Amino acid sequence: MTDHIAELISAKKHRELKELIVDANVVDLADDLEELLPEQRIVLFRSLPKDAAADVFSYLSPETQENLIGLLTDPELSHIVNDLFLDDAVDFIEEMPANVVKRVLKNASEDTRNQINQLLRYQEDSAGSIMTTEYIDLKEEMTVADAFARIRAVGMDKETIYTCYVTDARRVLEGVVTVKTLLLSEMTDRIGDVMSTNVIYAATGDDREQVAETFQKYDLIALPVADTERHLVGIITVDDAMEVLEEESTEDFHIMAAMEPSDDPYLSTDVFELAKRRIRWLMILMVSAFFTGGIITRYEALVAAFPSLISAIPMLMDTGGNAGSQSSTLIIRGMAVGELHLDDWFAIFWKELRVSTLVGGVLGIINVGYKWFLSGNFALGVVVGLSLFATVVFAKLIGSMLPLLAKLLRFDPALMAAPIVTTIVDAGGLMVYFMVARVVMQL
Repeated sequence: MTDHIAELISAKKHRELKELIVDANVVDLADDLEELLPEQRIVLFRSLPKDAAADVFSYLSPETQENLIGLLTDPELSHIVNDLFLDDAVDFIEEMPANVVKRVLKNASEDTRNQINQLLRYQEDSAGSIMTTEYIDLKEEMTVADAFARIRAVGMDKETIYTCYVTDARRVLEGVVTVKTLLLSEMTDRIGDVMSTNVIYAATGDDREQVAETFQKYDLIALPVADTERHLVGIITVDDAMEVLEEESTEDFHIMAAMEPSDDPYLSTDVFELAKRRIRWLMILMVSAFFTGGIITRYEALVAAFPSLISAIPMLMDTGGNAGSQSSTLIIRGMAVGELHLDDWFAIFWKELRVSTLVGGVLGIINVGYKWFLSGNFALGVVVGLSLFATVVFAKLIGSMLPLLAKLLRFDPALMAAPIVTTIVDAGGLMVYFMVARVVMQL
C-alpha cells in the first residue's frame, strides 16, 4: 500500500488518504511510513486518526521517530507522548539524543513526566526498566460486578485488562485474577474468594533476561513487578518479554560471531562504527593465532623431513574447529533456554566424551584409509587418523566446557563460541598432530 499512499500524498488527495488508512493496521501503517520519503512521512502521520497516531509512533524505528519529532508542533508532540503507553515512551526516550528528550519531556503532562522519570531510574537491564505502571488493580472486598465496573472505567488507558492484580490498602500484592475467572464467576462473588494467591512476580532489580525466561517457563501474558516489600509497582507484558528475548538473541549472535553487540540497523550504521565493532575481536583472535604459526615453526624440521604432513593441516584444523563449534553452540543454546546449568557439567562432559569418541573414531578410520590410499604411506595415514581422533575429542570437550566456565566466571557464555573455540582447537590440534607424527615417524 506504500506506493498508493505516496501517490495520494503527491496528488494532495488528503481526503482519499484518510479514507484509505482509517481502518488499516497500525503495524502496517508504521511499515508504510518507514518506506516514505521524510517529507511524505509527516503528511501521512498527520492524516492518522488521533487514537492511532501514538500506536503507530511506537512501532517506528528510533531514526524515524526522531525525524518526525523534528517536524511535529509542540501540541502534536504533547498528544503523542501523553498517549503512549509508559513503557513505550521510556523505550523511545532512551534512544533519543539529549536535545530531543528535553523537548519531549517539556511537552509531556506533569503526571506522565513524573512516571517516565521514575521508570528511567531503574538499571537498564532490570525488570523495572521494562515495566509499565499502567495496570488494573482490584481489592479483595470488591465483588465481581465491582471489578467489571472498574475495568470498564479505567481499562482503555491500561496496557492489558485480561489480568488484574489484587492489592491491599498499602498496595501490597495479594493475588491475581483473570477476566476469564471473572466471567465464569457470579457477579456477587468476592474478589478475595476467586483470586489466586499463588502469584508469580518479579522484583524490580531482577535481570530482564531472567524475567523473559519466566514468561516462557510459566506461559504468561503479564507478570507483576514488586519492590522489596512486595508493593506492586508495575507489570511487564508478553510483548516486552519477547522484545527482550529478541535483543538478547541478537546480542548473542553478535558475540558468537566475534563482534561487539549493537542495536543499530545495519544499513544505517556508519562504516567506521561497524569496523570499530569488528576489529577489536579480530585483532585479539589474530594475535592468538600467532601461537599456531609458532607451533608450525617449532616443528619445521619434522615438516622438512615429511612434507606430506602439510597437506593434512587444513583438514585437521577445519574439522577440529567445526567439531568444537558444534558442541559450544549446543551448550550455549541449552544454557540460554534453561535446559543446562552449571551443576550439569559432569553429565555434559561425559556425554560429549562419548559423542566425540564415536565421531572422532569414525573420522579417524576414514582418514587412515584415505591417506594410505593417496600416498601409499600407511604411517602417514595412522598419523592423520590418530591426530584427527584426538583433535575431535579435544575440540568437543573444550567446546562444551568453555561456555560453562564463562558462566561460572559471570561472563556471557556466548563469548566462548566458534571464533574462540576454533582458535584454541587449532593450536591444540596442531600440537597433537606433530607430537603423534614425531612418535609414529620415530623422529
